[in-house]
Amino acid sequence: MKKMKSNLPKNRKANTRFKLFADLKNGWQLYAMALPAMILLFLFAYMPMGGLVIAFKKYNFRQGIWGSDWMDPLFKNFEILFKSNAMAMNAIKNTLFLNTLFIIVGTIFALVLALAFNELTNKHLKKVTQSLSFLPYFISTVVVGIFVSGLLSYENGTLNKLITSFGGEKVAFYMNASYWPLILLIVNVWKGAGYSSVIYLATLSGIDGSYYEAAQIDGATRWQQIWNISLPLLRPTVVVMTLLAVGRIMNADFGLFYNVTNDVPMLHSTTDVLDTYIFRALRQTGDIAISSATGFFQSVVSFILVIICNGLARRYEKDSALF
Repeated sequence: MKKMKSNLPKNRKANTRFKLFADLKNGWQLYAMALPAMILLFLFAYMPMGGLVIAFKKYNFRQGIWGSDWMDPLFKNFEILFKSNAMAMNAIKNTLFLNTLFIIVGTIFALVLALAFNELTNKHLKKVTQSLSFLPYFISTVVVGIFVSGLLSYENGTLNKLITSFGGEKVAFYMNASYWPLILLIVNVWKGAGYSSVIYLATLSGIDGSYYEAAQIDGATRWQQIWNISLPLLRPTVVVMTLLAVGRIMNADFGLFYNVTNDVPMLHSTTDVLDTYIFRALRQTGDIAISSATGFFQSVVSFILVIICNGLARRYEKDSALF
């Protein structure tokens, strides 16, 4: 009996090892397909983590990452960033405010689009409208910036020409920062709501039709079916999508904020976000250490927010939590 007990852990290890090799042998095609993505993930997501030490160093190009001296005190780069830099604090405030606005309004518009597409019975019309709403997602922000400039330009902008044709005065959109949170919100929703709606539409397509049939028999209107069936069953998907968006809340869309605003200094009070601030600081001062500290701060805050929001989701909607 003692001999059998002593061999049991070894047998379990052998069985586990055999099962692993069997899985690799049976599904080697799938693992081979995943290998390029895993290599790219390692090269571009995990290897650069070694460069985070720059945030704690007095970086010198000649000495390199590992040869540069450590900061004294170690967190001095973070102190410089947050204690005496009003522009950095303004960028953090704008990043949180605008991304939160994008998440809330973008989710609402995506849900409305998905519910509207789900109500269409004509297949051809449904395909055309879905394609048209999905198309802006693939348009480069450089091209979007040109479109917005053509609409809002003071001299030859379409919108200003329309205003003057009705007897109004031209509006200097690129000189007034207060307009731009709304402008950026409109552009963001126009560009991304169609893409997000496809995910919600896929969830709606998977709902059992018997729910709606039972509701019709009970005399429920179409709006009551949407409110009591579609939206509750969409809630887990909405929670997951929101959690994923919260994980990127400190990482603004650089192309949107840089190209659409043309990086006009007059607009920085409401449009400057951490990504544009880091780019501009690195371009003007060449201080990689401060830029690295800012990027590290972005990642830490995003991680903390994801943990908090996931904990809330697990508490109130257990099946919707990411982990």
